[in-house]
This record gives sequence, structure tokens and C-alpha cells, in this order.
Amino acid sequence: MATTISGLSFTSAVSSSDREILTDEACAFLADLVEKFAPSRDELLTARERWQEKIDAGALPHFRPETEKVRTGDWKIAPLPETLLDRRVEITGPVTRKMMINALNADVKVFMADFEDALSPTWRNVIDGQKNMRDAAHGEMTYTDEKSGKYYQLGDDPAILIARVRGLHLDEKNIYFKEKPVPGCLADFALYFYHNQKALRDRGAGPFFYVPKLEHYEEARWWNDVFVEAQTKLGVPIGAIKATMLIETLPAVFEMHELLYEMKDHAAALNCGRWDYIFSYIKTFKNHADRILPDRHSVGMDKPFLDAYSKLLVDTCHRRGALAMGGMSAFLPAKSPEEDAANKEKVRADKQREADNGHDGSWIAHPALSDVVNTVYSESFDAGKTNQLEKGIGSGASIDANALIVAPTGEFTEDGLRNNIRVALQYIEAWLNGLGAVAIYGLMEDAATAEISRASIWQWIKHGVVLSNGQQMTVEYYENIASEEFDVVRTEVGAERWNSGRFDEAIDILNELCTSENFDTFLTLSAYRKIS
Repeated sequence: MATTISGLSFTSAVSSSDREILTDEACAFLADLVEKFAPSRDELLTARERWQEKIDAGALPHFRPETEKVRTGDWKIAPLPETLLDRRVEITGPVTRKMMINALNADVKVFMADFEDALSPTWRNVIDGQKNMRDAAHGEMTYTDEKSGKYYQLGDDPAILIARVRGLHLDEKNIYFKEKPVPGCLADFALYFYHNQKALRDRGAGPFFYVPKLEHYEEARWWNDVFVEAQTKLGVPIGAIKATMLIETLPAVFEMHELLYEMKDHAAALNCGRWDYIFSYIKTFKNHADRILPDRHSVGMDKPFLDAYSKLLVDTCHRRGALAMGGMSAFLPAKSPEEDAANKEKVRADKQREADNGHDGSWIAHPALSDVVNTVYSESFDAGKTNQLEKGIGSGASIDANALIVAPTGEFTEDGLRNNIRVALQYIEAWLNGLGAVAIYGLMEDAATAEISRASIWQWIKHGVVLSNGQQMTVEYYENIASEEFDVVRTEVGAERWNSGRFDEAIDILNELCTSENFDTFLTLSAYRKIS
């Protein structure tokens, strides 16, 4: 039987501990936001579909003529708080307790605690994540590892905490309002904001948010309205919330000025969410045979369309007084010193490119990379500066729409296909088991990289790409190679792990994603039905 609290119905069990988060007042706050904003959220998702239909029919993305005055106008976002002026290194990870303590204690400026791509949204992960965020926001977080007995606690000077909520497209299937699942983003935002805004404001440390997967400026307007309503209801000064918007969809790169303008009282920065951006490029141009992406690992930030994206983001942000955040370095510590040194050099070169473009900081997935990235950005900043807000202005002046969508060159290889299959399979299987951030072949993979892997396979099949070995991609060829790679993964993980896991379900999901006639917008939408 469902539990009902303040008009919300919970389809999963609600424990007495859960009620610390799901109080009558917090649930009423969430219900009010859902009633007011869920219908317009649905309209925004429909508008996305209409826009994509035009691209599928042959149109190309472009700068919107009706907002030219916003792009050319002289305006800036509201001044940034002191605590957000230095973001040279940010670490990211899911809202799991041990991970959060280690990340907050790392030699970084910010920890982005993730309810989105790095979290498998099982009910326990979501509700326990809110408890963990409450404890972190109040500076009262400890953890004892049951296996090792090791004790963890927050240090005296933890990193700034920023919560990344789920994207607009994801529902929270365990919470219903008037017989409809509530938007996951509103559940994440409302519960965190309600319980923690006062403690964060008292410490001058928030509340700060990352807003993912925006596509059009109307979506930033929606979020701004949510922020204003939430602050008004709780008597919080308008503008106390500061949000960093991820530019991780192809439509959004054409509307960056507009996104900042719509959220100018609450905007803090834009971020180059490069992996989701690459996935979005594939998804946007899925019907365009002249814009097929080559092997995933050959599509780096040196490619013209990604370099243009980085420079235009820096130019846009710094013209408007916002910080420009760089992308993720997903490398993990390697087993051999030689390999570890090589990986760190790749990270250094990547971050140096970002810093030279004018970025103010960047993301890492593991504390072992903090020294490398700290050094790059610290040496790139002018003496006494904690960012590069004065740099990069004008770097986007010559970047037109074509520069942002020109197809990258590169090989289409069988090795790339095989790697995509293995990575996507292992990630989907882990996600079904409740893990959203997974170490695979020396990289920290999340939903974004799994999306690239499966989307590339689908695109190659749809357009009959001829691989470097002369083989044309077909469903039959994919199925033959996939069968071999499933056996490889079975050998790598071992029979016990394979048989006790959910690999058969993951295989079914992956095969459907890669071979169906229609492209699934997000793999997490279909996989979400299989978790509780």
C-alpha cells in the first residue's frame, strides 16, 4: 500500500528514517512546486520533440533570430558570491556517503554531488542521497566501512557543495502527485533546498546547483521561475540560489547568452559537459548521413567543432560576468607508474588547452588528478587572480553556426565498435544494480559515456558506415561482434560475477538500443523501468 504524505503518494516503502527527509512540510513544499511547474515542464519536453522533428527533416541548428538583441545587448548576470569565484578544480561523483566524504575532503574547490548521470536512481539511492546531502550541508557527516572498519569524517575545510539535480526528462517513479509521477528534478531540488538552504546560507556556502541537459532558453526561464517560487515560499532572498548550467546539448550552445539572460539573477557559470555534448551531437544529427561521428576516443577537444564550442562558451560567459567551466577528466590511477604518468600527461595537455582558451576551472573524477589540474589552472591565472574572467572575451567573435556543427574526421574501426559494446554493456549492467559511476578500463564512466557508446553503434548501423577493415555496419554484423564481446566481458568479470549479475537484462537493453528502427532518446528511460 502506498504511503501518502501531504498530497504525495510514495510507491516504495518509506521508513521512519526516510521521514526525516519526507516530513509533512517538505512534502507539501514539493507538492506545491509540482502542481505549479510540472505541466509547463511537460510542455517544454513537447517543444523539444517539435524542434528535433525539424532537424530530422533536414534543418540545421542555428542562432535564434528573435533573441538577437539578447546576444548583442550590454548586460551582465548578478555579481557572484566570493565562495564561487575560485572553482579551478571540481570533483564529481554520486551522492553516496563514503564517496562524498572523500570528495569533500579532496584538494579541490568544489564537489558536485550528483543525482543525475553518476547515480542510478533507485529509491534507496535517491532518498539516502538526500540524507547524505543534508549531513554534508550541515557539516555533520561521518561513515564507518562495514568491511574494513575504517572511519571517515569531514575535514575542517571541505570543498563547496553543489548539487546536480536530474534533467527535465526524468521522472521520479516512486513519488506521485495526482496520479502522475513527479519530475525527478523537482524532487531532487525541493527536498535538498527545503532542508538545507538555511544551513548553507549561514555558512555562505549556497544553496548552489548544477542544472543539466538544458536545450532551449525557455527551459532556463522555467528553472528561474522555480527558483523564485521556492525562495519566495521560504522567505529566502531572491538570488540566493546560484546555478551553473551545463552546456551539454547541441541546441543549447546556440542559446548560451539567452540561458544566462533568463537566469541572470541566479546564474553562476556555464560548463562544457563534453561527453553529453558529443552524445547530443549524435542524437541531434541521427538522420544526417554527412554528420556521423567516428570512434569515440578519437573525438577530443582538439576537433574543430568542440574547440569552437569551448571558445564560444568562454567568450559568452566572460562577456556576461559568469565563470566558464571546462569538461571532465575521467582517468583513474593506473596500476603501473609509467601508465599513470602517461595518463596524467594526457590530462595536463587537455586542461592546458582549456586554460589557454580561457576556462576558469575544470572537472576531475578522482582526487589523484587534483595536483595536475590545480597546477595547470594556477599557473594560467594572472598573479593574485582566482579565475580568468577578464580573458577570452572576443574569442567567439568569428564562430558561426557551421563551426559548431562541422563533422569531425576520424576512423570508424572494429576496435572502436568492440570497445563501445563492452563499455555500454558493463555500464548498463552496473546501473541496473544501482551503480551510476563505474570504473571501466581505467576510466570513470557514467551515463553520458555509455550513451555515446550505444548511440554511435546505432548511427553506424543506420547509415551503413564502412569500417576501416572494409566491413559495412549492419544489424547482423553488430550482432556477431556483440556476441563475441559479451563473451569477452563474461571472461573478464568471471563466471560467478556474470551469473549473479544482471548481464542478460543488460544485453537485451543494449541490443534493443543499438538495433531498433527508432532512436531511444535516453537509455536511462528504458532502463529505469527495470530498477526499484
